[in-house]
Amino acid sequence: MKKTVIIGATNKSGRYAFMAAKMLAEHGHTFVPLSIHDGEVLGEKILDLKSKPAIPDVHTVTMYVNPAHQEEWEDYLVSLGPERVIFNPGSENQSFIDRLEKAGIEAVEACTLVMLRTGQF
Repeated sequence: MKKTVIIGATNKSGRYAFMAAKMLAEHGHTFVPLSIHDGEVLGEKILDLKSKPAIPDVHTVTMYVNPAHQEEWEDYLVSLGPERVIFNPGSENQSFIDRLEKAGIEAVEACTLVMLRTGQF
């Protein structure tokens, strides 16, 4: 399955990042929650995004942080070497998309929840 890093993870069940974690787990995908906020998501400790933890074998990064708060994490996210980054609605960032594509990383403007529901993930 596809190890997915959730940027902007939260333990608040009404948030799309939480719903994505739940749906990823339901579809058999491993998820790694990252945020600047502490907590736990479905039994997984939210890792501190500020510490830029090493995460091996990342397939997908799914973005739930708005563009104004992405720039400081761009180098780190590229260094994870994902095959793709999904920009969920509200997180679209053309300059980061351009950078990812130059690095050979697929950038997708889509909704992770819809992709999972429709078999496009």
